[in-house]
Amino acid sequence: METLALNGSPVPRASLQKISDEAVEHGEVFTRRWIVEMILDLLNYQSTEDLASLRLMEPACGTGAFLEVIAERVSASCRAHDRSIIDATYAVSACDLLPQHVAAARARVERVLAADGWTSDEASAVATAWVRRGDYLLEQAAHRGVDVVVGNPPYIRLEDVPEDRTNLYRSLWRTMVGRADIYIGFFEAGLRSLREGGRLGFICADRWMRNQYGRELRKLVSSEFALDACVSMHDVDAFEEQVAAYPAVTILRRGKQGSAVVVDANRGFDKAASQQLLRWVAHDPGQSSQSGSYEAARMPHWFPGDDLWPTGSPARLAALEDLAERFTPLGDKASGVRVGIGIATGADKVFITTDEGLVESDRLLPLAMVRDTISGTLEWSGNYLVNPWDEHGQLVDLNKFPKLAEHFKRHRLALAGRYVAKKAPDKWYKTIDKVEHGLNARTKLLFPDMKLSSHPVLDKGGFYPHHNLYFITSEIWDLEVLGGLLLSKVAEAFVEAYAVKMRGKTLRFQAQYLRRIPVPMTQEIAPEQRAQLVAAFRARDVTAATQAALAVYGLTEWPD
Repeated sequence: METLALNGSPVPRASLQKISDEAVEHGEVFTRRWIVEMILDLLNYQSTEDLASLRLMEPACGTGAFLEVIAERVSASCRAHDRSIIDATYAVSACDLLPQHVAAARARVERVLAADGWTSDEASAVATAWVRRGDYLLEQAAHRGVDVVVGNPPYIRLEDVPEDRTNLYRSLWRTMVGRADIYIGFFEAGLRSLREGGRLGFICADRWMRNQYGRELRKLVSSEFALDACVSMHDVDAFEEQVAAYPAVTILRRGKQGSAVVVDANRGFDKAASQQLLRWVAHDPGQSSQSGSYEAARMPHWFPGDDLWPTGSPARLAALEDLAERFTPLGDKASGVRVGIGIATGADKVFITTDEGLVESDRLLPLAMVRDTISGTLEWSGNYLVNPWDEHGQLVDLNKFPKLAEHFKRHRLALAGRYVAKKAPDKWYKTIDKVEHGLNARTKLLFPDMKLSSHPVLDKGGFYPHHNLYFITSEIWDLEVLGGLLLSKVAEAFVEAYAVKMRGKTLRFQAQYLRRIPVPMTQEIAPEQRAQLVAAFRARDVTAATQAALAVYGLTEWPD
């Protein structure tokens, strides 16, 4: 059987043909003309260039919203460069699954070219060559060395696609992980088709930048490509129909990352505002631009890796990137800080008690709970962890602790039924996490998992954190100084930029986000600044903590 090898995966051609013939008639959202023009301008696909010598690909052309403007520009380019339109026969390649879309798109291209004076035979020949029926994700072997990929890829959840098609897509495009939308595959396929320096410009939902199923695509972008521009347009009337798509215009390039333009457009963003923005992008070297309908910033770099890309206003993103560049994140060993999470037991009703006589006294650890931190000062509620671990990280011998043994055996059915116990039946009374010997005695900053604002609380020693508390320890920091920094709106902004937002704008202060917060070396903080941070932390004064933090970071204000 003849096969096609794509991304290392052999696929029978018969399977490709069968699946390609099965059109899925949904996921269609058509783009307004002025948005198309803005995207093409950001890609520098303009009639002043010799467009007949370039290769442009539109992966899902629909009825031709992009092709109409592309045809106008290619036609004008041929006139300007003294070419026949026939010279551009292979300059554009567009496809769509639905035959009615292919017919409509061809007719649209023909009308544009005929209106510009080309003969009907020329217009028909070019339109027929440009637009064909096909599944872009199954035909990528034919698309390499492309200069421009542009369009509005379809919005279809993979679970809404026939299973055989879904399985084939996943085998071909490795970024389509988890509960990905099909547009993830269009991004990967388009990017892989680009020549060096080639660019991709999509208007598409931006959820892939900030969720788990986008991680492999973010990783691909960071490793081989560059983000040149991102225009967030969540409230902009960008499509012919009203859709809840959370769109962004994203311009990506095959090449090394340089500066990145970030734009946040609001409901008033329109054609005139887009032209103003384009003038700034093309001609103004300034680091920021602002009007009533958008904010824009030119960042020297973009955020690397497959981690979630941050959210926020362009000015705030630029400030976050600047601090990340100049200072050391808490997750780096050089910061002198360790970030961890409290203990998960898998059976809190068994392992947590307020009864001091329940088991042997040396099997009880005072346990800090989230509710103990509400006031900003640790106020212990009298909970203990029933501790099955010894100082060496081994489970204790129950024969040596009769009260502990009796307690656990009384709850054996519940303990043994847990997943962690089924994996190791002889260790049926273990907690999910081991107890770290000595952690309770150490000075710590405690962070409740969910909070509206940054809320570090000092534990001077004596308590072990429960799993809804994250903790910070350090051998070199005065934790009240660090607490002042982390109480500030500057530190909170890093969590806010990366964290998943819960209902009511509650933030998740998890270790992965805390580790992103950049800090100076402790010895670099002046004595006066240290005193201000300590005073602000003790008073729980966020405004004073923010002002002191700004001075430490060398800033005069913090952008909204």
